[in-house]
Amino acid sequence: MTWLVVALVALMAFLLLVLVFRLPRTGWEMAGTALLMGLVGYGLHGHPGQAGAPKPAIENQQATDEALIRQRQAMGESLGKSQSWLVLADGLSRNGQFGGAAQVLGKAVRENPEDADLWLALGNALVGHGDGAISPAAQFAFEKAAKISPEHPGPPFFLGLALAQSGRLPEARVMWQQLLDRSPPEAPWRQDLVGGIARVDAMIAASAGHPNQEAPQAQPDQPSQQSQPTAPPAP
Repeated sequence: MTWLVVALVALMAFLLLVLVFRLPRTGWEMAGTALLMGLVGYGLHGHPGQAGAPKPAIENQQATDEALIRQRQAMGESLGKSQSWLVLADGLSRNGQFGGAAQVLGKAVRENPEDADLWLALGNALVGHGDGAISPAAQFAFEKAAKISPEHPGPPFFLGLALAQSGRLPEARVMWQQLLDRSPPEAPWRQDLVGGIARVDAMIAASAGHPNQEAPQAQPDQPSQQSQPTAPPAP
């Protein structure tokens, strides 16, 4: 009986993507594969008959990824045609399947090459696939998003975060300071920027005091759960 319920939920999820979110036909196979992988994983590891044992919530990588996804969504200028692609890619990213998310978004940007939100999501997926390190492909995706939409706060915000996590602290600081300088006083992301810049400055100062050591990789706090930025006015 449990298997029947799970299968029906998967079918409803697929129909929701196709009929409501208008998932392009080219994405049907990827969506079906992702749902099938979920069913297989449930079959191998699921224990529907086991009694529940609630535990206190703990901070983990999945929670961090979820916070970044919400931050990117809040900074997005619009969803429009890109919504179905982003829904599918975000679902894969939440499960740690960054490679699959990058493949989905790679197809999406080929079909919608002028969509800044898709390029931004692709950059984040590639960074996640690289365990937090920024690759040339990820940096290109962020820079492409910034070129398409120069006033979009997302590309410099997340590019700066990826640069800091990769140990490229001076570049991250310049990126964030430029975004802070052009952000309006009421911008919800200012708090995250100010905190991130302060931490990067501290790490740069620490590495300057030990010139024979490599600069430490930054681990700036992820976007705060309380701050939920809203998209700035479209340029």
